[in-house]
Amino acid sequence: MQIDFHHGVTYIAARLAGFEHQPASIIAYSAQYVDDAINDGFIRFDNGALFHRISSAHKMLDYRNFEELANYGVWIPFHFLPGNDGLPANEDPQGSFIDKLICRPNSYVAQEMVKECINRRHTPYGLHRLGITAHVYVDTWAHQGFAGVNHRVNEAKHLLDEHGKPDRNLMDRLQNYFVSEALPLGHGSVLSHPDKPFLRWGYFNGRGEQITRNNPKDFLEAADNMCKVMQRYITGNPDAVVPGLPQPDKTLIAQMLETITDNKGSLRHQKWLSAIAQGKFSFGKANVTYIPKGKDSWKHVALGTENSVDRENERFPYHPSFLASDWKLFHDALQSHHFYIIHDLLPKYGICVA
Repeated sequence: MQIDFHHGVTYIAARLAGFEHQPASIIAYSAQYVDDAINDGFIRFDNGALFHRISSAHKMLDYRNFEELANYGVWIPFHFLPGNDGLPANEDPQGSFIDKLICRPNSYVAQEMVKECINRRHTPYGLHRLGITAHVYVDTWAHQGFAGVNHRVNEAKHLLDEHGKPDRNLMDRLQNYFVSEALPLGHGSVLSHPDKPFLRWGYFNGRGEQITRNNPKDFLEAADNMCKVMQRYITGNPDAVVPGLPQPDKTLIAQMLETITDNKGSLRHQKWLSAIAQGKFSFGKANVTYIPKGKDSWKHVALGTENSVDRENERFPYHPSFLASDWKLFHDALQSHHFYIIHDLLPKYGICVA
């Protein structure tokens, strides 16, 4: 999914779940920032203090650069959560280890991830982790059928349009990429098709199986389940029975997923933010912004710098407010999420990836 869903729809789902504007903004910013947190390493302060953070995305999403992209520490915990073929922890799928790694929508793995997030909601970075969890959770719908490793299972051939006919346009575009010369990573063999909410499409996967995808249906289901996650977060009960999206808002979201068809996620994002500003949803009018870097970004507020890339040996002026800054809390949540997924959750399913 792209910024239109990870930020715009996440904010809408949070408000419809019952969050007020400010916490909903934190959740939505965190959800999108998973795709924009490209730097790792130490932050050094002028008083000798240090802060270490990890990245959750790559500097450039270029599917031709397989070696650079083959960072399982990024792809598996943040973008392609293994689904164990939709089975619970005490069952193994037929086939090989790759069948455990393939992403599946709303899998038992994903549901346990959500429960852990809700159970840890009282941490200082609880809302930031909810945004990160929401990002990973909804991506299980968009990235279903693909794995966050280099493997033949990710191959896609004979790409189809919504009518089940060969998609010549996409196949022509793929000629500019080297997907046939290396093992495909994630959904690189179909570029951004899984992430565009308005598309209906299909393909034959690396096992020769014909796959039909209906993104509007999948994205609406993801939005509804994300809203339920947030409603359970508010109650503090990960097993609470909750309603999900209110029907009038759900109908509007479904319509917008279908009719906003700009190829660029940034253009679709602005249309979602415009609808929010116009008060089209039941929570009323709201002005929502997202500034990933530069002036007024979370990083700028936390560190007093507009640089998107830290310079070597740079020293930042330290202020006690850093400890409570959204940027620092986001990175705390990122590390907490990563540790839990890799060291606690996936081993329960017999998955060791790092």
